[in-house]
Amino acid sequence: MAKLTKRQKKVNELMEGFEQPSSIKPAIEKLQEVSKAVSKFDETVECHMRLGIDVKHADQQIRSTVVLPAGLGKEVRVCVIAKGSKVDDAKAAGADYAGTEDILDKIAGGWFEFDTLIATPDCMGMLGKLGRVLGPKGLMPNPKTGTVTQDVAAAVKAAKAGKVEFRADKQGMIHCPVGKIKFSTEDLTKNFATLADAILKAKPSSAKGTFVKSVYITTTMGPGIKLDNRNLAAEVKEIVG
Repeated sequence: MAKLTKRQKKVNELMEGFEQPSSIKPAIEKLQEVSKAVSKFDETVECHMRLGIDVKHADQQIRSTVVLPAGLGKEVRVCVIAKGSKVDDAKAAGADYAGTEDILDKIAGGWFEFDTLIATPDCMGMLGKLGRVLGPKGLMPNPKTGTVTQDVAAAVKAAKAGKVEFRADKQGMIHCPVGKIKFSTEDLTKNFATLADAILKAKPSSAKGTFVKSVYITTTMGPGIKLDNRNLAAEVKEIVG
């Protein structure tokens, strides 16, 4: 068995006696305590939720977005594919890049200096040929996530404000960031609860049995803390209101 590093020993020491499953706020406070003691950078706080769904069925696939009230704690680079006045609207709303053929040519050449790609419906045909490179990177615009829209200004502002996409993978798992560890406990709690609320509301009507099988909250290099999924809905409702 490999010997534990000093960091691992410190993490184990700090986690000793911490009862799990935990409620939301104490879990976040413990992650902040651990990160402050052992990490030298501003870690990302992540939510990992296992759902009782079968994504092989089209009516049980979950994919949507939510704007986190405290944002993500990082600058989101937004690129918009549009024509005419919509390009000006996007730039006025704060888009980092906006255009049509010029942007498409850059992407085709291997340029991906953006985090979110937004397009108007009339430009989606031109984006089709780039699906093979945009799809695997999770950058292909999609109406379900609000990134295919005529209202590019609203989409840009939402992306900049901290809109995140959550999507169930083949195992019915959702992995999503909820902010930075240096956020206040209150901001992280509200961000997590907002995400959890959106996921709970996205429950497919055809899903049977327990919807939320398990929930863990963790940081980039920190321990995973199991949350009490039985009381999750009640906790979230109390926090979100």
